[in-house]
Amino acid sequence: MAGRPAFPPAAVIAIKALACELPQEHGLPLSRLSTGEICRAAVARGLVAAIGPTTVWRWLSQDAIRPWCHRNWIFPRDPDFAHKAGRVLDLYEGRWNGKPLKGDEYMISADEKTSIQARRRLHPTQPPGADQSMRVEHEYERCGAWAYLPAWDVRRARIFGRCEPQTGIKPFERLVHDVMRRRPYGSAARVFWITDNGSSHRGEASARRLQTRWPNVQPVHTPVHASWLNQIEIYFSIIQRKVVTPNDFQSLAELADRLHRFEQHYQSVAQPFEWKFTRRDLLRLLARLDAAQQRLKSA
Repeated sequence: MAGRPAFPPAAVIAIKALACELPQEHGLPLSRLSTGEICRAAVARGLVAAIGPTTVWRWLSQDAIRPWCHRNWIFPRDPDFAHKAGRVLDLYEGRWNGKPLKGDEYMISADEKTSIQARRRLHPTQPPGADQSMRVEHEYERCGAWAYLPAWDVRRARIFGRCEPQTGIKPFERLVHDVMRRRPYGSAARVFWITDNGSSHRGEASARRLQTRWPNVQPVHTPVHASWLNQIEIYFSIIQRKVVTPNDFQSLAELADRLHRFEQHYQSVAQPFEWKFTRRDLLRLLARLDAAQQRLKSA
């Protein structure tokens, strides 16, 4: 029985390099190359006389490079990125402007999770059984959607949330009021509110509105495109996995009830998130990004 055809190492390397090329560089109307297209291109370039998709797939799957995968990325475009991000990271380490936070100073991380739909399945969801996963009907009726606004006490692991028909300045201020009217926040020396640059709480105008009503509030904005610095995003990922997936709710009222009961459940077992990314890590990351940007400019 004939074995697999032998290809010289140079051909293998050349075809792997071909697989890593962007199709638009060669005028192809594709987002990525399939194994069949790689084979045809390899033959057209004279790299090999003939080769099959299975051989190409075997080579690529055994290699450290995965040209069929991709990830999104973005360079920081906020000119004050390091300063703004550093302030947030310093807070997580218990400092503000170089001074340790006091016992009567608190830290709140807040944001909005928009358009959480209530989807009524056309047939009841079936529980898992022996050798069978949970079964969720594909078709559903839309029962509306909530904007969910939570606030997370970073150091005390407490969560406060509310459901609103839509986001906006007033809904966000109602969330702030829900928190600030409680002890110990209303009488605290200072309460830091960490938010992103969403229109509900963006800029100096938002800071003035909040501090006029609650003088002990200190708004802290993350840089543009840096919501990942906001710890409430971790809670959003927990909500997505544990509360709204799979999505099967008979009404908006049922969805709101689930979200609020989960707050109570989660708070009973929650611990502060183990945040390990520091200002030192940030500076190293920015140095790598700057080097990468310089390479792109010189390419």
